[in-house]
Amino acid sequence: MAAWRKSTRSANASACVEVAAGVGIRDSKAPAAHVEVGSGAWASFLGAVKRSG
Repeated sequence: MAAWRKSTRSANASACVEVAAGVGIRDSKAPAAHVEVGSGAWASFLGAVKRSG
């Protein structure tokens, strides 16, 4: 089973985006479904977020 975690920046614990390494991204309100994201795409996404400030 995947170890899902919420962002430390999530102010509202009931409406968060969660991530799991090697699995993807899901909405905490709908945990049964998730979007698969590869490690390269995830690294690109994080890099873009960090660059945007």
